[in-house]
Amino acid sequence: MRVKGASQSNQKRKKLFRITKGYWGQRKNVYRRAREAYLAALSRAYVDRKRKKRDFRRLWITRISAAVRAEGMSYSVFMNGLKKAGITLNRKMLAELAVYDTQGFKDLVAKVKAVN
Repeated sequence: MRVKGASQSNQKRKKLFRITKGYWGQRKNVYRRAREAYLAALSRAYVDRKRKKRDFRRLWITRISAAVRAEGMSYSVFMNGLKKAGITLNRKMLAELAVYDTQGFKDLVAKVKAVN
């Protein structure tokens, strides 16, 4: 007697359609298109986890730069001054200071100006 694989095939297909539920057009209900869409989504998810880190760093740098320019200094001069002053704050924390604690950030800028 031969073994038939219909139940396994159906399970595999149902699992994929559960994952691709909500996709547009054939990408949700045609097995081949759904599988292509799913594999593409997996690779994008991997790439975008890396991209997210880059995007946040760019955002922090932009915020710091805007706050520093308001104080009459460029971003690169400010970062170099922080290093010379021995202040080790990462860009995320500097951006938080720039947005939520402007007075504290101005004090940092004053310290940097004193070093330069």
